[in-house]
Amino acid sequence: MVEDALHKGIAVHFVAEAEVMRERWYWYDQKAASAHRYMRVTYQPLTRRWRLNTSSEPLVNAGLGVSLAQNYDSLEEVIAAVQRIGRWKIAEPGELGGSGRHMLRFRFRLDGSQLPRTLQLGSVGQPDWVVSVERRIDLTQELGR
Repeated sequence: MVEDALHKGIAVHFVAEAEVMRERWYWYDQKAASAHRYMRVTYQPLTRRWRLNTSSEPLVNAGLGVSLAQNYDSLEEVIAAVQRIGRWKIAEPGELGGSGRHMLRFRFRLDGSQLPRTLQLGSVGQPDWVVSVERRIDLTQELGR
């Protein structure tokens, strides 16, 4: 369903969220740092090319804000670029100071709120529109290196 929407020229938005949490035994985990990356994939039918916009702020249709735009020849190439997140600075080393265990919580999802209203209503409860991945990584050993 998502691929069909892309081929019809409907923009699809993805969000990558990362949070560094410090575990505490006496209270909820403390958020040490967080970062978001917003991506929009569109198909340009006149040029038959795919476009990927990437930004640290939500991408809106008004076009305001700063974003990096890249063009690709095929859907496979643009999906590979969306899956590849490199050199993303989530936190400064000084922000992670202190003792205790640190965990990275990473979440990647399709942002259904950016779809056109008709698709938002039609996609409710549809498993074809659920694109989501969540991971937790223990950073304690990584910080010791």
